[in-house]
This record gives sequence, C-alpha cells and structure tokens, in this order.
Amino acid sequence: MAVARSPGLSLAAAAGGGSLLFRQLFDADTGTFTYLLADVSSRKGLLIDLVFEQHERDLSLIGELGIELVASIDTHAHADHVTGSWLMHAATGCAIGLAAATRADNVTLPLVHGDRIVFGGRSLEVRSTPGHTDGCISFVLDDQSMAFTGDALLVRGCGRCDFQQGNAHTLWNSITEQILALPDSCLLYPGHDYTGRTVTSVAEEKAFNARLGGDATERDFVGHMENMKLPHPHKIAEALPGNMRSGKPRNAMPELAWAPVSRSYAGLPELEPAWVAAHRSEITLLDVRSADESNGPDGRLSGSLLIPLPELEARSTEIPSDRPVVVVCHSGSRSALATQQLLKAGRAQVANLHGGLSRWRSEGYPLDGIDL
Repeated sequence: MAVARSPGLSLAAAAGGGSLLFRQLFDADTGTFTYLLADVSSRKGLLIDLVFEQHERDLSLIGELGIELVASIDTHAHADHVTGSWLMHAATGCAIGLAAATRADNVTLPLVHGDRIVFGGRSLEVRSTPGHTDGCISFVLDDQSMAFTGDALLVRGCGRCDFQQGNAHTLWNSITEQILALPDSCLLYPGHDYTGRTVTSVAEEKAFNARLGGDATERDFVGHMENMKLPHPHKIAEALPGNMRSGKPRNAMPELAWAPVSRSYAGLPELEPAWVAAHRSEITLLDVRSADESNGPDGRLSGSLLIPLPELEARSTEIPSDRPVVVVCHSGSRSALATQQLLKAGRAQVANLHGGLSRWRSEGYPLDGIDL
C-alpha cells in the first residue's frame, strides 16, 4: 500500500517548527505505544515497537508525511502482541532491528549495546537493559532529551520478571545503571501503559516509582518483583512465536480482493485517480455533490451516478449492488463522509476517490462539461 504525500506539506511545520518530528501512537487492545521519529531536514525516520494489526495506520502516516523509513526497531520480543516490523520491511524495504541476543529470524539489523541507529542527521543510542527479557534494549536520543524504555521501565512501574528469562536483580541493574543514570530532565517513553499515562521523566521515576524510587534498595525491588503473581499475557502463545519470526506471518497474506485500496491515517479507504480511470467499467462512480455542482463549471465524471450527500441514506438502494463503489466530490471531503456512511451500512467494497475531482482534473483525466 502506498499513500501519497501531500506536495504542499512542510515536515518542519508538522514537527512544530523543530528539527525532529515525533509521534506517539497507541494500540488500545494491547496498551502498546508505537513511536515515530524523523529528522526533518532529511525526512528519514524510525519506528519503534510496531503492532502487527496497526500496520496500515503506521504505513499511512509515514506515507502522508513523506518520510523515508530507515528501520523498524523493537525494544524486545514482546509477549503481548506481534510486531509489525516484517510487514513494514516488506512495504518499505526498511531494516528490521532487534537485539542480537534475541536470535530472532528475519532480523536485518541485529543490535548490541553501544550501537547507534542513524536516521538522517539524528541517531539513537542502543542500551542493553535486560531483566524483563534477556533481549531487552532501550533507545536514547542523541541529545539525551528522550529515551524509549520498552518494558524495562514503565511509568511508575517496570516490566515483569517471572518468565521469558526475566531476572529482578538484572532488571534493577539495567534500570539504575542505564536508564536512571540519564539526565534528570530526560523524558522516558514506555512500551506500554494501561491507564492513560504517556510519558514520564528520569527525575519523576527516581522520586516516585514505588518499586525502585525514593529510598528503595535492590533488596526492596527484588522482594516486590518476586511476589507479584501476575497472569501470563493472553496473547503469549501467538506473540512469542510470531516475534521470533520478526512478525512474518506463517502463511502468505491474502491479496486484496477488488482494488489497491490504501487507508489514510484517518482510516479512510481511498483509491488513486489512475486506478479509477483504468477500471471505470468495473465500478460504480457515485457523485455526492449537488445537482447544480454536477452541471456547473467543475464538470462531472462520465457515467457517474448522482446522489447528493444529504439524500444518500434515503436513496442508497439506487446504488447497484453488483460492483464496487468509488465515491467522488470536488475535493474528497464530502465523499469521505459518504464512504464512511456506506461502510457503516454494510457495503464492503467502497472507497473514496483520493483528492476528488480537483485532483482528477489536475492529473489530466477527462471530465464531462469541462475542457482540459
């Protein structure tokens, strides 16, 4: 799936005027955070801790922003979800990064303590932080303003140590020597949170982490960790084998049934004008503008079915059910809403014309009632 970058988009503006673009993404089913970092000047970026089921979302975001993905990297072999790294590698050609100690298949960038992962003019330092698993690593931004701690250190907590080579003594050393040794001002971004907490800092965790902050000693920490008695993650039987393949499915992914539909970062199924132009005889083109617009200076697509958006629900039975539907309007805005309405009504084969008739015209495709 390829998502077209907006030609007028300023990545610097998207990054808030800074030199580094940063996004924190969330998977509600597993409480997993995925992170995107990109160097504004080069447009090169990294993704950290992808979730298999969120592949379309993540690919859409880097496509819309026009980011060249250097690598998809994981903090460890997760027990609660399957990584999306292999899917992202297949879609973009990016490297798959994971701790060499994990010994997983399909890894193209085996990582060890002290490595630097470069993306344009920026980089992440790899720090080995085992204890939750033997292969846990944390990533520290080059200026030490932020670090990505995976499951080693969470907000006011830390990763469990009762399975998958976990060891509380090892985790204590990892956190105190590799993470809390960073500057107090360093922001820490965890791999998970289940209560809505998105970020913490070295200073906060030193002061308030009940397991290892304040006056807690290694003895206190180990005593806490060895008596937690937590149930195993409910996806562990699926996640661990999947992550030892870097997320590569056991079986081939099913081919798209009817068209090369892409999903925008907003989740909208879209089709490019070129495909629509080449397959017009196989689809219903549904124009949701007003009759005055259809007969106006913007023109119309030959053979399209006109049902203005306010009338769509009442007249939906007029839309043929024996072929897919591509919805159009002037810019793709009203047709986006119409597409969502049709999907909610149970139509599976429906997509929005990306950019609407405005883009259709700009790419040189013909319109009735207008001379190009």
